[in-house]
Amino acid sequence: MCRILGSFAAGAGRPDPAELAAVSARQRHGGPDEHQVLSGPGWSLGCDRLAVTDPCGGTQPYRLPHLPGILAVLNGEIYNHDELRRRLAARGHRFPDRCDGTLLPALYAEYGAAFAEHLDGMFAVAVLDLRPGSTQLVLAVDDMGMKPVHLHHDPYDGSTRFASEIPALLAFEGVRITPREDALDTLLATRTSYATHTALDGVSVLPPGATALVRPGSAPVVRRRAPYAGPGARPVGDTQDVLRHEVRRLATADVPVCAITSGGLDSGLVTALAAEHRRETDAPPLHTFHLTYRGKWPDSEAAYARAVSRRARTVHHEVSIDPGEIPSLLTRTVRHLGQPNADPIALSTYALFRAVRENGFTVALTGDGADELFGGYDRMRAALTAPPGVDWAGAYADALSAAPRMLREHLYTNAYAAYIADHGSAADRVEGELRSAEAAGTDRATALSAFETRWRLPAYHLRRVDHLSMAWAVEARLPFCQPGVVTHARELPPEARHGKRALYEAGAELLPASVLNRPKQPFTLPIAAMLAPGGPLLDTVRELLSPARLVLGGKIRADRVHRLLARHLERPNQHIALALWALAVHELWTEVVQGMRIPVGCAAA
Repeated sequence: MCRILGSFAAGAGRPDPAELAAVSARQRHGGPDEHQVLSGPGWSLGCDRLAVTDPCGGTQPYRLPHLPGILAVLNGEIYNHDELRRRLAARGHRFPDRCDGTLLPALYAEYGAAFAEHLDGMFAVAVLDLRPGSTQLVLAVDDMGMKPVHLHHDPYDGSTRFASEIPALLAFEGVRITPREDALDTLLATRTSYATHTALDGVSVLPPGATALVRPGSAPVVRRRAPYAGPGARPVGDTQDVLRHEVRRLATADVPVCAITSGGLDSGLVTALAAEHRRETDAPPLHTFHLTYRGKWPDSEAAYARAVSRRARTVHHEVSIDPGEIPSLLTRTVRHLGQPNADPIALSTYALFRAVRENGFTVALTGDGADELFGGYDRMRAALTAPPGVDWAGAYADALSAAPRMLREHLYTNAYAAYIADHGSAADRVEGELRSAEAAGTDRATALSAFETRWRLPAYHLRRVDHLSMAWAVEARLPFCQPGVVTHARELPPEARHGKRALYEAGAELLPASVLNRPKQPFTLPIAAMLAPGGPLLDTVRELLSPARLVLGGKIRADRVHRLLARHLERPNQHIALALWALAVHELWTEVVQGMRIPVGCAAA
């Protein structure tokens, strides 16, 4: 697991070492163990390494003596590297160590730009081919988009630059900091940036399962690959068997491994199966981590997490955060994400991975991805049970939002409302995609899962998990996002994916009844209570939403925001609180992003 960076241009000039050092410094928190940047005429390639597989080997960028001219860097893990190494060794390739990424130059030499079709794992890979007559840069990300790579192509000089994190990409001199005009509407409509867009003009992210081919002086050509179909992608057994296989595979590492236990079904299943694996291999007990906030707050899941831990016999860490720390957590979280994300869970995620690292763990198993694949969200259930004639797609889009369409339009200035009406909203694109899928004959359950996994999951959840775990040099591993589980889920009959029925059946003998029978609840921050009178976030949000700030932005009517806040203070409301929170996050991001041109050094956390 690492942070990667690079540039590729048609010119003969060598990139400025000071500039490359600034880019690397912006994401060094994710790769504290080793750092190297190589450069030459018109190119650079670098890595900040978090040593997980073969910690003593695997120096990046990867180079093999018998393949001069092919360089590679990797962010992530290649789980089938042993099998690939044997296959490549049989074809005459030799490797100096057993690090998973060391084989990438040989894999590229054998298969060219199609090399990523052979990778089973979570990855963002850059391969630089400097051989005469075949000069090109190839970028690839895994099928689910677990590991992002952010791109900027300059149409004026033909250069392409990339980095694992947006703040690092912005340290390249040629990358401009220009917020997208529709960034605020997109945040309020979908809680994050939508599809391949980011909140910045000219900065994009590769979609899941994509390979980008960059020729000197040309824009990246992006294509979607067929899903990985190698060994392990065709699972055998029921849901519990399939998930057990993936958990055991991901729970094996050369560094200490723990699990995140929220107290819900998804992370509970991962915890129970990982703990089972430890007992069967006579390994020390699994350590689990759960985050709470000091004081009495609604919707605490601590008791459920403790119940999972007792049943699985883990060493449980209940991490308690002082609510007074939340405003500073907010600023650091926004800086690490590089773009606004309206889910208050981001703060909890950042603080939780900090505790994981401080307790000596480098890898953490999580339950992300289960709801999208197994139909766990309330909005999915509502859409699946909507009677004929009901606008289920519009209701679905509103359920994704931080502020429903009517509230957004009420808050916008006339000028901004006109702009969105002319150019369209991300909500319109969501509705259009869902309706088009159904019109094409796709059953609604499959259409919803495809939308959630292709666009919502990577943009909203996976980028957040990647950035906030790596803010503390922790590798988050996601069993539900592995090919075997994904294929299994997609082959289940639609009724088995309604309300995660297949997962409840899988957990019947593994989890406490209190967890199986509890109402669904996201692991998040009690935002309505913390924005109530006397709450730890009220002063921060009130300052960020001051009339002077909002008037300067020109998009939001300050008087209407003031009345919305007053209504919430009279009677705290979760929906109003989320809208206010999203507006505040956008204002803070606008301020933070303008300072990203200044090198921040190595101490980003």
